[in-house]
Amino acid sequence: MTALVSVIPILLLFVLMLGLKMAGHKSAFITLVVTVLLALFVAPALDMVPEQFREASIYGLVWWSFVEGVLKAVFPILIIILMAIYSYNVLVESKEIEVIKNQFTSFTDDKGILVLMLVWGFGGLLEGMAGFGTAVAIPAAILIGLGFKPMFSALVALIGNTVATGFGAVGVPVTTLCNEVAPGGAASAEAICETSAFAVIQLSPLFILLPFIILMLTDRKAIVKNIILAVWTGGISVVVQFLSARYLGAETPAIIGSIAAIVAIIIYAKVFAPKKTEGGSPAAGGKGYTLGETFRAWSVYLFILIFILVSGALCPPVNEFLKSNLVSKVPLPVIGTTFKFGWISNAGLMLFLGATIGGLIQGLSLSRLMAVLARTIVNLRKTVVTIISLIALASVMNYCGMIAAIAAGLVAITGSFYPFFAPLIGAIGTFVTGSDTSSNILFAKLQANVAGQLGMTGQSTFFGMEGSETNWLVAANTTGATGGKMISPQSIAIATASCDMQGKDGEIMLSAIPYAAIYILLGGLMVYFGT
Repeated sequence: MTALVSVIPILLLFVLMLGLKMAGHKSAFITLVVTVLLALFVAPALDMVPEQFREASIYGLVWWSFVEGVLKAVFPILIIILMAIYSYNVLVESKEIEVIKNQFTSFTDDKGILVLMLVWGFGGLLEGMAGFGTAVAIPAAILIGLGFKPMFSALVALIGNTVATGFGAVGVPVTTLCNEVAPGGAASAEAICETSAFAVIQLSPLFILLPFIILMLTDRKAIVKNIILAVWTGGISVVVQFLSARYLGAETPAIIGSIAAIVAIIIYAKVFAPKKTEGGSPAAGGKGYTLGETFRAWSVYLFILIFILVSGALCPPVNEFLKSNLVSKVPLPVIGTTFKFGWISNAGLMLFLGATIGGLIQGLSLSRLMAVLARTIVNLRKTVVTIISLIALASVMNYCGMIAAIAAGLVAITGSFYPFFAPLIGAIGTFVTGSDTSSNILFAKLQANVAGQLGMTGQSTFFGMEGSETNWLVAANTTGATGGKMISPQSIAIATASCDMQGKDGEIMLSAIPYAAIYILLGGLMVYFGT
């Protein structure tokens, strides 16, 4: 009974978003209200409240868990999201995004290489820097402009926007995942690195399989070339992402891994692919770009990358200084935690500085940049409501015992086979919410609680890497969430808009479902056999 009651908020999200086609922000807010009512009146009646909170007022417990959720949503998740979109909007405002587009179409006549470069290399870089739809919208729009069919463009963009999403928007999904299960809501750098590396290991077969699928969809006849290019590009991607995740954390794997993939594809094109015809890219009007023009176009992403690397694990003294200065602490009574936020150590500041400096280099005035920032904030107001509502309801569900009840129910049903189904839970979260981050918010504690139910609380070795058994199962959530991204209604809506295919959402989803099913199945097998 407790498990059935506890799953009501999740089912309600399904019904509102998929059944009634209600907007995400409205669905999330209504679900939050229902969750609070369940926590106030049903959880105590069914004796669901954890033992350590039973002496406290249920109203105080719900209120302070709600406050913690709001604080987590704003600092730093929403700040990072807003700054990530701001960085992309700066490029659009300065029109330097056109230079970046044209440079990707100027080096080869091979359609397979070009498509892989756009949806896997450049798409992954966009996901790592900005996320939240840009990695589907821009590559798909470029492919349409180059003469590819709309359905094809939408499908390959969706397939390409998967493995990178776990580390999208400067690592927000995995960082959030780790913070959700950490004591006090603040994960250690070691835990983030370990969980990030586990996620890459679980996704490793897909780093090769997905490029192969993209290449085969582009050219079914060039099987040998497709295999070689997929192994070459995917192999370099997975190695670089693993090293970045293991030693630098969640902020850089998608960024550095995608840059490495772009370099690998360029090397392959220079050595094996036919050269572009004389006169440069038709999309660029037959014009090449000087080093100065290239620097100006890429300056936003270049400075973001520099600030993230310098402020992160690459420079420990700088990282330690930033984390130990200008840190706000908010004590949260009843639930017994203290919320902490570093004003100068968070990735949102690095995104803002990189985008602003890059924008100035690209010729935008400071006042114009602030206008872009203001417009970005206004345009994302619905996203603000969605994220705050989802994180707050996840916090209320956790402190009032709902997450633990669902975990107990899942263990009772699946037993020792649960690790196989763990990625499916993450995929359902992304399918419903459209966000890897939101899926991790909803189910991170559930995965950790199931690990406890299964006795996965010690250290073990997973495909050659030693680490926490709990972190291995928690990482499975983002592994599955990246697959759910391929068929989430929000992603498909972005694809249909970019490819001018309004009303074709169902067709695109049907074409993507088989690839998403293979994706989630492989993820489940990796998690299960690793366990």
